[in-house]
Amino acid sequence: MMGYDIYHSPIGKIYVVVSDKGVCRIELFKEGWDLYIKENPHLKPNKKICEGVIKQIDEYFKGKRKVFTLKLHLETTEFRQKVWKALSFIPFGQTKSYQEIACEIGNPKAIRAVGQANKHNPLPLVIPCHRVIGKSGKLVGYAGDKIDIKRWLLQHEGCKLK
Repeated sequence: MMGYDIYHSPIGKIYVVVSDKGVCRIELFKEGWDLYIKENPHLKPNKKICEGVIKQIDEYFKGKRKVFTLKLHLETTEFRQKVWKALSFIPFGQTKSYQEIACEIGNPKAIRAVGQANKHNPLPLVIPCHRVIGKSGKLVGYAGDKIDIKRWLLQHEGCKLK
């Protein structure tokens, strides 16, 4: 069983997809959602299966949740699993650089590959790719040209930005 629901957040509509194995997709941007739903035409609305995920996202935006406790359903490469696990350990309100993540996963030269894994993160917010910034502290690389959303999320978490 799979289904989706839409959460209306301060940064716009957030599309949530949940299977009976756990949350498998969170789309923050309409263009990403349009592509996903086109590739998955069998997917139907299902508020019931999504309610726990939507509740935690709502708590995050209301400032009541700093850590997500959701069952995840991810199918990906071993490298991306390592990157996403490292991202999951970046505390609320803090940031790390792509280089720091590459070092943490034991592959210090894989900075660009870490960036690509970030780009393909299917669970933004839950796996907080917005907390990864450039080595200089500059906000870089968020869904192409969506740096304003990255800035909003980091400010929401109380990060001091350059």
